[in-house]
Amino acid sequence: MAGSILVLGMLAGSGAQGQTEQGLAAKAIAAQQAQDPGTAAPVQYDIAFANAVHHEAQVTATFRQVPAGPLRVQMARSSPGRYAVHEFAKNVYSVSAKDGAGRALAVSRTDPYGWSVAGHDGTVVVTYTLFGDWGDGTYAQIDASHAHLNMPATFLWSPGYADKAIRVRFRPFDPKWKVATQLPAARGTDTYWAPNLQYFMDSPTELSDFALREWPVTDAKGRTQLVRLAVHHAGTDADLDTYTARVKRVIAQHYALFGQAPRYDYGSYTFIADYLPQIAGDGMEHRNSTIITDKRGLREANFGQLNTLSHEFVHSWNVERLRPVELEPFDFTRANPTPSLWFAEGFTQYYGPLMIRRAGEMSVDDFLNGLGRTVSGVVNGGGRRYGGPEEMSLRAPFVDAAKAIDQVNPNIFISYYPYGAVVALALDMQLRQRYRGVSLDTYMRHLWTTIGDSERAYTPADLERGLAEVTRDPAFAKAFFDGSVHASGLPDFAPLLAQAGLTVRPVDAARGWAGLTAVAGDGGVVVGEAPSPAAPAYAAGLERGDVILMLDGAAVSDPAAVKTALEGHKPGDRVAVRFRQRGVDRDAVLRLAVNPAFEVVRSETAGVAVTPTQMAFRKGWLGE
Repeated sequence: MAGSILVLGMLAGSGAQGQTEQGLAAKAIAAQQAQDPGTAAPVQYDIAFANAVHHEAQVTATFRQVPAGPLRVQMARSSPGRYAVHEFAKNVYSVSAKDGAGRALAVSRTDPYGWSVAGHDGTVVVTYTLFGDWGDGTYAQIDASHAHLNMPATFLWSPGYADKAIRVRFRPFDPKWKVATQLPAARGTDTYWAPNLQYFMDSPTELSDFALREWPVTDAKGRTQLVRLAVHHAGTDADLDTYTARVKRVIAQHYALFGQAPRYDYGSYTFIADYLPQIAGDGMEHRNSTIITDKRGLREANFGQLNTLSHEFVHSWNVERLRPVELEPFDFTRANPTPSLWFAEGFTQYYGPLMIRRAGEMSVDDFLNGLGRTVSGVVNGGGRRYGGPEEMSLRAPFVDAAKAIDQVNPNIFISYYPYGAVVALALDMQLRQRYRGVSLDTYMRHLWTTIGDSERAYTPADLERGLAEVTRDPAFAKAFFDGSVHASGLPDFAPLLAQAGLTVRPVDAARGWAGLTAVAGDGGVVVGEAPSPAAPAYAAGLERGDVILMLDGAAVSDPAAVKTALEGHKPGDRVAVRFRQRGVDRDAVLRLAVNPAFEVVRSETAGVAVTPTQMAFRKGWLGE
C-alpha cells in the first residue's frame, strides 16, 4: 500500500545492494504494521490540504472513549528541541465539533490555548483550519509545493490522552506528494501511527515530491538499521548523489565516535530536508529523525548544508537519548529550561564540524578558521562577566527563537552553542594533555555507555561524575566544573592548541581598534551593533543607532568613510568623534586599542616549526 511504502520511501540502491535495502525496508514495514493499533486507536487525525495555495490545512481529530464531562483540547505552547514558548494556537481557527453520531456539539473557549467540548456521547470529533507559512524546525509551511509539518504547530491534543496510541492519515494536495516521517507505517494509504503523544509530537513530517536516498548501516555491535535522506529541492539527481556520498562519509564518523548507533525505535533514521527559497534556515533534532531547512540549493551552497546535518545527527545520541533530566518528559504547555544546554547543544556544536573534518569533507584550514572565530568570540564576549555556561543555558527561553518587543542588553549573553563548543574544546585539549589515551571522545563514549544507551536522564552532577570516572581524577573533574561550567573561567588556549602545532595570533595587532560597527541607516552612518564594554566606542558613550557625524575632524557620509578615517591609526591614538544620540549631538574621544580578536592557524603557515609529536597530536584529534 502507498502509505506503507512511503514511510521508508523509494529504494536508492540497485542490484544486490538494492535487494538488501529492499529486504530491510520490507521487514521494517511489516514490523511497524504489526503494531498498528488500527481503528481502535483512541486518537485519530485526518489532515487534508485542499486550500494549500493559501497555506491552509483542514484537520479532523477524533477522540474515542472520552470520559463523562467536557473534553479539553488544546494547542501546544512549546516544541521538542526548542526551549522558548511558541503560541501555536494563534494559527488555529474555525473550530467545530460533533459527537459519534454526527450531532453538532457546543465548543467553548475560556483561554487562548484551547477549547472545551461538552455534551458528547463518548466520542468527540473536532475539526479546525490551520494556517501555516513558516518553514523551519518549529512551525508549519503549507503551499502548492509541500506540507512541511512540525506536529506541535499542527495538531491539537487532549491532556487526558497523553499515553494513548495515535493514528494519522495524510491526504496529499498533489498526487506526486510522498510522506517522509519517523512515524511507523500503519495499514492504509498514507497512514501512520504513534505509541503516545510524546512520540507523535516529536515526529515532523514532510509531504512533497521529494527525492529519497536510503542505505543500511551496520554498527560495531552488528546491528543493521536503515538511514534515509529525503530531500525536497530544485536541484539535480547528480547534486543529491554527491551530497549523499558526503553524508555517508560524515555520519560514519559519528558512529565511530560513539562506537555504536542508537537503537532507532522502528529500525530507521530519517533526514528530512527542505532546500527551497521560501524556507527559513534551521535544523531541529528528533528521536529518530531530524528536519533541516536552507534557502539555498545544494550546489548553490557548495553542499554547506552538511554542517547543519552533522550537528543534528550528533543529537541522535546527545540530547535525544543522552538527555537532561529537565527535558524528560517534555512539557508542551510551557518553556522547558535546563542548565545543561552548554553540553546538549554546545558539545554538539563542537562535534558537528569536527566530524566533517575527520571525514575529509572539510580542510584543516577551514576547520581552524571556524574554530578560531568561535573561540575568539567567546573568550572576548562580554557576557562571561554575567555568568558561565549554565547561566547562559537557563536564558534559553528568552533567546531560542523567542520574540519580545523590548530591547535586551546584548552584552549580557553568550549563546550556549558557541560557549559550550569552547568548553568542549578546553576539556578535549586538557584531557589529551593530562591523560594518556583519554580525550573528549573517550568521555562522550563513557557517558553514552553509562547513561545514554540505557536512556537514563542525567543531571549536571552526573556529567561531573562521568568526567571523574573516565579520568580517575575526581579533583580535576571538580576543578573543571567549578571553574568552567558553574563559573565562567576558561583556560589559556595558546599552549593547549600548541600541542597540535597550532598558533593563536591576533587578527590585527598593528591597527587601532575602535570596536565600532558602522552601517548605512536612517539619517546617515549609524552604529549598527551595540559596542562591547571592552571597546573604545563603548567607553566614548556610543550606542547602537547613534548617527556618526564626524571622525578625526572630517565629516563622514558612508561606512567606507568611517573605515578610511580609522584605518591609518594605531593602538593608543586618540580620535575625535561627533555623533547624534537620540536627537542630541555629542562629542567624545575614541582611545584606540588593540583588537582583542584572534585566529587559530597551523603553525607551519605562521612560520613556526612543527614537531612530529605535534603532528601526531593533530592527526589524532582532527584525523588524516
